[in-house]
Amino acid sequence: MKFDPTIVQTRYASPLGPMIVAATAHGLAGLWFEGQKHLPDTRTWPQQPGHPVLRQAVSQLAEYFAGHRTRFDLPLDLQGGTAFQRAVWTALLGIPAGQTVSYGAISQRIGKPAAVRAVGAAVGRNPVSVVVPCHRVLGGDGTLTGYAGGLERKTALLRLEGVLP
Repeated sequence: MKFDPTIVQTRYASPLGPMIVAATAHGLAGLWFEGQKHLPDTRTWPQQPGHPVLRQAVSQLAEYFAGHRTRFDLPLDLQGGTAFQRAVWTALLGIPAGQTVSYGAISQRIGKPAAVRAVGAAVGRNPVSVVVPCHRVLGGDGTLTGYAGGLERKTALLRLEGVLP
């Protein structure tokens, strides 16, 4: 994935572990748990906690983790993904809190019913976890399958949203 050279970052201490929050002038471009799979090298990205999108994102994340927010209202910058990845990530945005869908359902939604594995790969590379709710995607039989941030975090997010007891 390619990131805008003007990207800036801050840190957020979530209840599920430290997170890296990144933005460009266009919107939120990244949200990762520290150490998760597919985490880009953020060492050269300047720290800018006062960036308006980063401030909004941190505030809305705090509300989400406190159980006071189910939807995020943030501009997104997903331009670093391929057209296929962006289609998958846009489909993820249509999954409401408290609901889950299968990888196959996402492939149907984007008009690529045979691309279930490719959809899985795109979901796994989602650069804006939690906000673009890849944690709401389950295996075809309803099992919790891969999550770049770890299955324990996926479970915790789905519990927070009332999907799991």
